Amino acid sequence: MEIKDKVVIVTGGASGIGSAIVRKFTEQGARGIVVADLNMERAEQVARDCSALAVKCDVGREADIQAAVEAARKRFGQVDVFVSNAGILGRRGGFELEDALWESMWHVHGMAHVWAARAVIPKMVSRGEGYFVVTASAAGLLSIVESAPYAVTKHAAVAFAEWLRIAYGRRGVRVTCLCPQAVDTDMVKSGDGGSAGADGVISPEKVADELVATMRDERFLALPHPEVQTYFRNKGQDYERWLGGMQKIYARSMDVE
Repeated sequence: MEIKDKVVIVTGGASGIGSAIVRKFTEQGARGIVVADLNMERAEQVARDCSALAVKCDVGREADIQAAVEAARKRFGQVDVFVSNAGILGRRGGFELEDALWESMWHVHGMAHVWAARAVIPKMVSRGEGYFVVTASAAGLLSIVESAPYAVTKHAAVAFAEWLRIAYGRRGVRVTCLCPQAVDTDMVKSGDGGSAGADGVISPEKVADELVATMRDERFLALPHPEVQTYFRNKGQDYERWLGGMQKIYARSMDVE
C-alpha cells in the first residue's frame, strides 16, 4: 500500500517513533493524519508541523481510542491506516513487580491493539481495503531480559498482529508488525537501550523509513534492525541453544551467576 491520499491514525504520535511516522507519512502524501497522544502540547506541535489533527488519547482506555477514530471519520470521512504505536517501558524486574504495572502493560501493549482493531477493521473489511500496524518490539519476537512485563506483553502484541493477519489478510486488511530493537526515543535517552542496544540505537526516522518500505511491499514483519531476522531464525532453529544464550545475557545484565 502507498500512503499517498490515505487517512491515518497514529497513536503515541507526539514523540519518538510515532512522531517520525507522522512526519514520514506527511512526506508520502497522506490526505489526513490524526496524531493521537496523551501529551497534547507535543501532539499539537507535531500536528501543526504536519497539517494534521491532534487528539488526546489514552490507549489504555477503549473509549479514548473510539473517540480518536470518530474524530478521524468526522474530519476525513474514513480511516485507511491505523498505526497502533503507543507503548510504555516500565521497570526492571519480573513476577515480583506490582500487579498495577503488569496491568498497565497488558492494557497498552495488548488490549490497546484489540480495541483499535475493534474500532476500525470492520469498516475496512466492508470497503475491502485497509491497513493495520502494530508497533511491537524485537522483544516480542525474542525477549528482553531486563523486564518481564515488557517482554511478555510485547509477545502478546506480536501474537495479536499474527492473528489479525491470519484472520483478515484475505479480506482486504493488510497487517504489519513493527519490531525494532533500541531506538533513540524518550525511553532510551538515559541509557544505551540495555541488552536491546547491543546492535546500536537507531533513529526514529530510520524506523519510519523501514515501516513505509514494509507497507509498500505489504510484508508482515518490519525489522529496522536487520540483525533481528537472524536472531529470530536462530531461535526457531535451536530453541535450547538460544535460551542458553539469553541466560548468559540475563546474567551479565543483572550481575548474577
